[in-house]
Amino acid sequence: MIEDQSMEPKRNHPLFGGAFSITLPPGALDVSDFRPVPDNQEVFCHRWTEQSIIVELLELQAQVQGETAARYHFEALGGVQGSGDEQVEAVQPLYLHTLSLRDCRDAWVLCGRQRMAKENENEKDVILHLALFRLPQYGTDLLLTFNEPMSGSRPPQGHEAQYLPPWTLVDFERLVTSLTLLDPSIFGPRERT
Repeated sequence: MIEDQSMEPKRNHPLFGGAFSITLPPGALDVSDFRPVPDNQEVFCHRWTEQSIIVELLELQAQVQGETAARYHFEALGGVQGSGDEQVEAVQPLYLHTLSLRDCRDAWVLCGRQRMAKENENEKDVILHLALFRLPQYGTDLLLTFNEPMSGSRPPQGHEAQYLPPWTLVDFERLVTSLTLLDPSIFGPRERT
């Protein structure tokens, strides 16, 4: 297997069998190459840090709107709503004209902190950058989450650091603005109204 050590982002990377595309940051590894990932998720990790990116198709939560919808999904990611282990730092709307996802009806970005644990690991404090794209015409909420562990992450050392620095908020913004729907049939047949 040839490893891509390029410092360039991976443009038009296919997601969900080509139904979507996105520009991934340099050094993103597809987690499904080494462990099972649910069908409704695409998961990528940084080659040297514990940073990760998750793109997730979820059922539309029509009972929550606007900023409340972003907070709802953030709390759901924490596993226990209202557990006190989550802290929202900022929530703001995304301007739809800046997005490549043209079918989006409403979009929000949230930054917060949570305590999370991977399988068989201790809990860690994680900064989450979450973008919520509302697609009610498809009955879907699409979440794009960028996870940054606050401590315990092994920083790149030596030649690793010069080739693959940690991802930044610029990379997150590129993810958010480049996400594109190419094939709406991923959502199944639509009812005519």
